[in-house]
Amino acid sequence: MKALVKTDLGFGHLAIQEKEVWQPGKDQVKIEVKYAGICGSDIHTYEGHYKVAAPVTLGHEFAGEVVEVGEGVTDFKPGDRVTSETTFYICGKCKYCQSGDYNLCNHRKGLGTQQDGGFAKYLIARHNSLHHLPENVSYKEAAMTEPLACTHHAVSKTTINDGDVAVVIGPGPIGLFTAQVAKSRGAEVIVTGLSNDKVRLDKAEELGLDHVVNIQEQDVKELVHRLTEGYGADLVFECSGAVPAAKQGLDLLRKKGQYAQVGIFPESDIQFDMEKVIQKEIRVVGSRSQKPADWEPSLKLMNNGSVNAKDMVTHEFDITQWDEAYSAIKDGEAIKVLLTPVD
Repeated sequence: MKALVKTDLGFGHLAIQEKEVWQPGKDQVKIEVKYAGICGSDIHTYEGHYKVAAPVTLGHEFAGEVVEVGEGVTDFKPGDRVTSETTFYICGKCKYCQSGDYNLCNHRKGLGTQQDGGFAKYLIARHNSLHHLPENVSYKEAAMTEPLACTHHAVSKTTINDGDVAVVIGPGPIGLFTAQVAKSRGAEVIVTGLSNDKVRLDKAEELGLDHVVNIQEQDVKELVHRLTEGYGADLVFECSGAVPAAKQGLDLLRKKGQYAQVGIFPESDIQFDMEKVIQKEIRVVGSRSQKPADWEPSLKLMNNGSVNAKDMVTHEFDITQWDEAYSAIKDGEAIKVLLTPVD
């Protein structure tokens, strides 16, 4: 079968290769991929900023149909519509595995990073990572369960009360999912971006989010103060990974507000205004990826219509069209891009 493979580390080194179609082993399932999403980390991997176990087939956001099950698998059968967590292997013994925090296991191996992923016709997944698709969730929507689960994970690390004002900085796919999840929990949501985010800000409007602000044209702090009687926002979710955005987020928060860092900064060492954290008693939390407990709630949010994933897809290509997909993302034309396999 044809697969889109990161052949070596560094910029580029992404090629279509013929790869063997493996059979599922014990406790494993073979899946025919229908759609696979391009994640920001796939872009970082292509550009050489994110290390994977090259050579490896990329793609960790996907949905498809079970075509074969291995020994010991009784809860899935051929024909089942499924998506899968990215976890392919965990040690199962550390404190994090014991508490279900697989995303923090030091020995974890993920699909599309250390194990061949979804940018291919077929893949092998462990059955404990699979989830059945609800009736109202299509393959296309289900291919975005992983990024939605990441945002569910981030929002779950905060406490939202009805009517709380939440600012989501960065209107990319993660920001738009975060905003929808926060809104589903009762928050009044402000989504912010820049002039070059016009396509994404327009999409935020289409998704029915409460306030959409181009901070180069509108004073978001004035809006926040108007909505909160001058106190400041209750929550900030920083989803852009930009240092100026982090500084702005701390400034927008009220005393005893909550700040969640969701976006990944290009450098690990950044300037962060700890004076505001101290003087305003801000609660700061980081959020890494997702864990098993985030998947069923995410599927439920799509199934009941609380989260609109379908309308976030702006482009579709097959796996041989990586250059076109990459250009659409880098040019700011795309929001969510899905890839399909080729025979």
